[in-house]
Amino acid sequence: MKRFAFLLFALCPSLFAAAKPNVLLICVDDLKPLLGCYGDKVVKSPNIDRLAARGVLFEKAFCNQAVCSPSRNALLTGLRPQTLGIYDLPTNFRKSAPDAVTLPQHFKANGYRAEGLGKIFHVGHGNVNDEASWSVPHFSPKTISYALKENNPPTSTREQALFENKTEAWKLPRGAPAESADVPDNAYGDGAIADEAIKRLAAAKQQPDAPFFLAVGFLKPHLPFVAPKKYWDLYDPASFKLPELKQAPEGAPEFAPTTWGELRQYKDMPESGPLTDEQTRHLIHGYHAATSYMDAQLGKVLDALDANGLAENTIIVLWGDHGWHLGDHGMWCKHTNYEQAARIPLIVAAPGIAGGQRTQALVESCDIYPTLAELTNLPAPPQGDGRSFASVLKNPATTVRDHAIHVYPRTGLIGRAVRTQRHRLVEWKKPGEAPETAILELYDYEADPAETKNLAASQPEVVASLRKLLSQHPEAKPQIANKPDPKQAEAMKPVQDRGAMFDQRDKNQDGQLTKEEFLLNQPDPDEAPKRFPKFDADGNGTLSREEFVKSGKK
Repeated sequence: MKRFAFLLFALCPSLFAAAKPNVLLICVDDLKPLLGCYGDKVVKSPNIDRLAARGVLFEKAFCNQAVCSPSRNALLTGLRPQTLGIYDLPTNFRKSAPDAVTLPQHFKANGYRAEGLGKIFHVGHGNVNDEASWSVPHFSPKTISYALKENNPPTSTREQALFENKTEAWKLPRGAPAESADVPDNAYGDGAIADEAIKRLAAAKQQPDAPFFLAVGFLKPHLPFVAPKKYWDLYDPASFKLPELKQAPEGAPEFAPTTWGELRQYKDMPESGPLTDEQTRHLIHGYHAATSYMDAQLGKVLDALDANGLAENTIIVLWGDHGWHLGDHGMWCKHTNYEQAARIPLIVAAPGIAGGQRTQALVESCDIYPTLAELTNLPAPPQGDGRSFASVLKNPATTVRDHAIHVYPRTGLIGRAVRTQRHRLVEWKKPGEAPETAILELYDYEADPAETKNLAASQPEVVASLRKLLSQHPEAKPQIANKPDPKQAEAMKPVQDRGAMFDQRDKNQDGQLTKEEFLLNQPDPDEAPKRFPKFDADGNGTLSREEFVKSGKK
């Protein structure tokens, strides 16, 4: 019998190669668990729902940081942001871990054809794709795209230029935050990505000896909320309820909430203060429409997987890179440690795993890499902070973690968060400083699921128990320098002409900078608004040339 098996392998190696399961990794940008399968009664997400029916849905999955690049670094390297020391968009992960073997790279090294479509690594804002990870060139449509002529300036919009790593993006016009156009699905990026994925799956059928790792990165519902009109028409805008909670948690540190600078970069959005009810309803409508549009593209990919006879031997993972504040707490976008930003959708369907199951197991994005390695019988990842949750897929009543951990940086502090089944503790402090210097937040999701009040001062015993969990983890690294060493940087640094910068921003040449003019070309749009009142020495709401020039020398 052994001799027969040896001869069979020698003569027909393709029989054994075909046994390797394929991997279809679906990454979705800014998708919160606002989905039918997660219990929402308004959103139309039939294709994600049917994927949940064939897989295991994770109720308590969390990103490692609620912003695109660090979150994707955690997924693709298995390394948390505080391990890499990277919390921003521009810094490439290889600045910190040059020899890291990424998730697709690991599969490529073990006989898989690794292909990437759409947004997988964060590309833009100074960051680039990781070509070493792919077997073939990466497929990338435009990240920011509009179909209507009035939303397409002759050059580009500010946000699209940032994603294309163009210089002086701030000089370009702001794009519309949403668009509804009566166009086919592939007029926008996600439709083009789905079309390409369908082609790749058809090609994979013709290569049964080569298992595939296909990463498909959908762009929506990331801003701008663009989608064909038929997806907007799925919803009655009057039916959307406006957020009831419009304030940050009582007792929360003033720096903990986001000022949602990302959304404020779009046309007609206020530079400070809240949105109108009309704007709020329109953006909620747009988020739902963009979600349903993306869901339809996923449906096409799942149909192609089935039509090509690949589904039975393919592991499917649907992962959202982080959540999104949709007006709750008076906040929009991500960029916080709160539940609406940190909790993510995660669904895994795999051969031999019963579908239609749900689990309360706590998992992090960095856990997906070792899980896929175990499910495919590949060696464990050569680096990473993650733990395989393959055992949870077989028995959803089990767990591999008693807490999840994530972070967010703010004003020189790192907010390390511990999330258990019931609580979240956030410890804000500078890396390396003594624990007693920390500012704390505590939330109880059984007693206060909406996070209305910081309970840290009133529940010291709970705080102490959660800080013990936090003490199991290494101290967070400070953000690594994405620049030459200080001496070299100083030698290379051009002399800053603050007067010329003032003239550039003073669009109407009235000798004063409004707050909007001041915010032009700011590299940190979420923090820059906080500097304006500090620079406004006389408190008159504008900056004189003298105030602007002197402010840069402080």
